[in-house]
Amino acid sequence: MKKLTGSFRYTQWDPWLIIAQIVSIQCILYMSLGLILALLCTLVGDTRTLDHIFEYHEIQVRDVGGRIVISSFVFNSLIGALVLWYIVQRTKQCMDFSCTWHLIHMVICWFYNGSFPTTFSWWALNVACATLMCVCGEFLCLRTELAAIPLSLGPKTDL
Repeated sequence: MKKLTGSFRYTQWDPWLIIAQIVSIQCILYMSLGLILALLCTLVGDTRTLDHIFEYHEIQVRDVGGRIVISSFVFNSLIGALVLWYIVQRTKQCMDFSCTWHLIHMVICWFYNGSFPTTFSWWALNVACATLMCVCGEFLCLRTELAAIPLSLGPKTDL
């Protein structure tokens, strides 16, 4: 049962599609974050652990390890924008999926640490990364949605 809503797309609420998109985005972004952290930690000779991803005390600017974690999260947000563009493909849904990824990340961090994240640096980084991922994803999706639609499909004929 599809419903026409005045635009050129049919809209239908599909919970399985939404769940599949959320799971895909989570997996891709955690994989890319892990690869970025592994690469940067190897370059500077730092040890690689899950603490870099989930331990909110690792996010600080006092040492090289903390700056690596911060830069990895920021770069991963740009990758997240590309993932939103490829998987979600809708400007209206970029904020929803960006916030969903960061909300799930917050819950995972909460359980991993055994306490709710209370450090300013963790919150500032995650709000900045969610905003960056959302805005860049919306920009990419909007460019695709506003692309010119070719009207002629065949050779030009004069009537």
